[in-house]
Amino acid sequence: MKTHTASYKELLAQRAALEQQIATAREAEVTEAIHQIRTLVESFGLTHEDVFPPAKKRRTTGLVAPRYQDPATGHTWTGRGKPPVWIKDKDRTQFEIQ
Repeated sequence: MKTHTASYKELLAQRAALEQQIATAREAEVTEAIHQIRTLVESFGLTHEDVFPPAKKRRTTGLVAPRYQDPATGHTWTGRGKPPVWIKDKDRTQFEIQ
């Protein structure tokens, strides 16, 4: 019994047809979802803030003055986070800002 294996061009045509079906199905489902959402918002009198509450504000830390400076380039580093290449594995005292 010989099975038919689809050729490359046939597979591409099938993919194009599937992508079109997917786009059509998504469009129909999104339209229905929007209709349902609008109906619920209207029936409950919801506001934008009810549905999408504002994000909590992140605590911001103040700016930190740089503690180290590369004399060759003038680049600075606060001493926080991953050390830059120019100071990594070196004696940091030679880079301290006075």
